[in-house]
Amino acid sequence: MNGWSELDEFLRTDPQDVGCAEAMEMMHIYADLVAAGAPVQERYPGFAAHLRACGPCAEDFDGLLAALRDQAK
Repeated sequence: MNGWSELDEFLRTDPQDVGCAEAMEMMHIYADLVAAGAPVQERYPGFAAHLRACGPCAEDFDGLLAALRDQAK
């Protein structure tokens, strides 16, 4: 593997992607909706696209969601 496919994937940006700044600003709301079972990927495709593309934001989201689910127990 020469890394070109990973670079190509990294450089391709989904036009719906909201970006890190907006994702961080709204992540708590999105996580609350996910925890409640709301159909967020259909309602907020730009946010979902960002989480698919951005590893650091996806990790932050996963941690926040885990904390919400632990709190709900």
